[in-house]
Amino acid sequence: MTNLTAFSSANKFIKPAFLSVIAIGSVLSISACQQKPDYNNLSGETMGTSYHISYQLPKGADEAAIQAAIDKRLQDINDSMSTYQADSTISKFNQLGKDTPIAIDADFNHVLEASRQVYELSGGAFDPTVMPLIETWGFGSTMTVERLQSPPTALEIAQAKALVDFKSVIQKEQTIYKTKDGVELDFSAVAKGYGVDVIADVLRDDYQIRNYMVEIGGEVATSGVSAQQQPWQIAIDAPIEGSTVSARQTMAVIRQPINNGSTMSLATSGNYRNSVVFDGKHYSHTIDPTTGEPIVGGAPSVTVAAETVALADAWATALTAMPYEKALATAKKHNIAALFVILADNVKLGAAADSIDDWQVVETPAMKALRADKKS
Repeated sequence: MTNLTAFSSANKFIKPAFLSVIAIGSVLSISACQQKPDYNNLSGETMGTSYHISYQLPKGADEAAIQAAIDKRLQDINDSMSTYQADSTISKFNQLGKDTPIAIDADFNHVLEASRQVYELSGGAFDPTVMPLIETWGFGSTMTVERLQSPPTALEIAQAKALVDFKSVIQKEQTIYKTKDGVELDFSAVAKGYGVDVIADVLRDDYQIRNYMVEIGGEVATSGVSAQQQPWQIAIDAPIEGSTVSARQTMAVIRQPINNGSTMSLATSGNYRNSVVFDGKHYSHTIDPTTGEPIVGGAPSVTVAAETVALADAWATALTAMPYEKALATAKKHNIAALFVILADNVKLGAAADSIDDWQVVETPAMKALRADKKS
């Protein structure tokens, strides 16, 4: 889940092993050590990153069948929305000219609807047609000062912005078409979250599993309790450049509230790994599709809890694609449970922030309520 309107071209899912839990901006790490024998652990590769699942084994469960069912559903999503598969539905749509409809499946429809919802509420900060701007700025897996020294011209930016037009993607029953040639979709900033939702559905609906944790590339769904018979806990790491799984500093912990239906859906988006300071300003590789330019002054890390992981994923991306103050105001306006990790007041812009003391946590009222739940 890393940045959309915001995401870089390197974040298109189904790219072999590029992203990992650590590659997500401020990472979600899972507190569920020393699994008891009745909990099973699964892992694999999907969407250009990895997935990890821990669940309580039902009596007589066929572990191989559960693994196969999960992999089948993940392949369904790839076949529908992978921009790295030439024969996927999304790739076919992107290759079509205007006014040419194409049938979409239920998975595609769910992601399209979630994208549309966050697009509208975020004022266009989340836009799955933003890729032309990403490509115009030349932002891949890293960002360089050289590109800011020689940025795209106003004409180049305007030409790219003309193709960033989610409103030109029209849905009619179970088909979609575009009203403008050259418009393309990329669901990189929401598909991993949706994949987590789908796996959770398989565990819950197909196998009646109630205690589980599902994670894809840092997007997480939890239900019930861990092997320690305690609510799952998700740690939010400080957005320190160069941090690794073995060398991380925890900024906050979000524990699954028991009175929240015993489930929790979280996603984190961050831009600190691909950012530079130029002329006294801190730029990320996150592009604001409403301006066509890189974000200046965005929060290095945003974690969102929502009804589904897909929505959490999209909202975390949208809030990363705004200047911090605007993102905080937007999250409060829409009662979003969001946790921002930003530089501490005493840290100067451009200074090395390599200690937990260099960062501070800011929460919306909804996130404060979630974390303060006395029954959790």
